[in-house]
Amino acid sequence: QVHVVESGGGLVQPGGSLRLSCTASGFILDEYAIGWFRQAPGKEREGISCASSSDGSVDYANSVKGRFTISRDNAKNTVYLQMDNLKPEDAAVYHCAANLMRTRCAGLFLAHEFAYWGQGTQVTVSS
Repeated sequence: QVHVVESGGGLVQPGGSLRLSCTASGFILDEYAIGWFRQAPGKEREGISCASSSDGSVDYANSVKGRFTISRDNAKNTVYLQMDNLKPEDAAVYHCAANLMRTRCAGLFLAHEFAYWGQGTQVTVSS
């Protein structure tokens, strides 16, 4: 049975850091391109990072480039999202998911290509 769990969210002050985890069971994360998405209240879901499985490339949305880093720990079947220099506008529920249609992200964050969504983890950035 496929199961994805995101964790690591919480309350952090502006300028602070969090590391989110995306842990899977029932399938091997390294065989899929894995994306991180976020959705704030009243806003559309935003794709922010993707780690390819085919060539190891990673992509970031302009809104997080230079502040967020995506990485894999295959031994733990986990993908991480290191978030530094957090801003109030980063507050959202963060989800990870596996791309069933491509193994190379190619800078695309097309939500309809992703499946195995977790329940999400809340990130709040406030002083």
